[in-house]
Amino acid sequence: MKYAVSVTPPLFDEALIRKYDQSGPRYTSYPTAPQFHEGFGPADYIGAVRAAGAAPLGGASLYFHLPFCRRVCYFCACNTIFTDDRAAGRSYNDTLKSEMDLVLGQMANRPVIHQLHWGGGTPTFSPPEILDELGSAIHERFTLAIDAEISVEVDPRETTPAHLEVLARHGFNRISLGVQDFNADVQKAVNRIQPWELTRATVTSARELGFSSVNIDLIYGLPRQTPAGFEETIERLIELNPDRVALFNFAYLPAMVRHQRVLKPEQFPSPANKLTMLRRGIERLIGAGWAFIGMDHFARPSDELAVAQANGTLGRNFQGYTTRAGLDLFGFGVSAISQIGPTYSQNLKSLAAWRSAIESGSSPTWRGILLSPDDRLRRELIMELMCQFELDRQGFAARHGIDFDERFATELALLAPMVADGLVRVTPERITVLPAGRLLVRNIAMTFDAYLSDDPARRFSRTV
Repeated sequence: MKYAVSVTPPLFDEALIRKYDQSGPRYTSYPTAPQFHEGFGPADYIGAVRAAGAAPLGGASLYFHLPFCRRVCYFCACNTIFTDDRAAGRSYNDTLKSEMDLVLGQMANRPVIHQLHWGGGTPTFSPPEILDELGSAIHERFTLAIDAEISVEVDPRETTPAHLEVLARHGFNRISLGVQDFNADVQKAVNRIQPWELTRATVTSARELGFSSVNIDLIYGLPRQTPAGFEETIERLIELNPDRVALFNFAYLPAMVRHQRVLKPEQFPSPANKLTMLRRGIERLIGAGWAFIGMDHFARPSDELAVAQANGTLGRNFQGYTTRAGLDLFGFGVSAISQIGPTYSQNLKSLAAWRSAIESGSSPTWRGILLSPDDRLRRELIMELMCQFELDRQGFAARHGIDFDERFATELALLAPMVADGLVRVTPERITVLPAGRLLVRNIAMTFDAYLSDDPARRFSRTV
């Protein structure tokens, strides 16, 4: 169905945000990654691939994890490999080719690719000729739809005009730049010195080469950030005029991310200052014409994300919000995650182990999960709330042949305090996330998560 999505921006209520601030999932999947287990292995993954390949004229998404970086950014929680060897990507490409061949060898029908994404690490760490080889290898093996979304994450410090020319030649039309903050003191604190002029030059070059969409990532909550300094960063971002903006809360997880331990908590902004940065950032972006998509994402009203939300077709996968909801996602490379039919799976995280598995002719699957009927039911419900801010209770119940009130009696009771606080409206027909609840939509979705009985603090970032 199509939703009449309100253009009303989120309501920033500091008291409610403080009340509900806790650790919780981002719901790029449900169940979330902590539920993946090693009982789901290579044979299970291959079975999912075969099932997907049995469907004629299917569509799919591809994700390639390119893990190499020259230096560590202290805020980053990605699976990365630090090296000075610019040629490391060539042997990595060879193994990626073998992994693609292994997967395609199990498929009776090759899907048409509607979405392709290169993430990392730093994809542009490798020289242009190595990226050119990978692009050619993908196009030799897969057919890309004419209107495919082809995107890449780039680091302006590692990206030359030659990189962008290679990417454009292979059909890349969306580019995402990590910035985090333009303030020099903050950049020094997180070990990412990235001058404003360098970022601006990368954006200008990408647009001149025909990239149709530019995304910029910012983070609030980093060491040495101040409300005044972050306002300057927002103003500089507005000058760049990206099509999409991600305004992330810093995920400080030192127990899981070892290099974050070098950060000094006493340099972090106070909780009050963090909320000030978030509030002013939201107000300024909306005031400058971006639409609030959800959680921490903004887009121009004409952008595909905003249009998909208005049409009720917005989805989420492991790259975040997506306009290509419902497609199988095949992940390639170290630690890459796949979503195929009723399964999730993740590749081995060690380069040596990943390569060894593929060279032996085996899938490099490390862990995964086969979703139960209840998992699939809850996934649909949670994704509707996360993407559309609304659930048609009656339509949902009819599709699944359930009595909604009976099936989710406990969850409806847990929503009662949020109803009382004005975060959400519950009627016999709908569950609607209200403006005051939009920044807290993760909390609302958590009500329907059957796996949160354990303390999630050690596994997830703060919800705001």
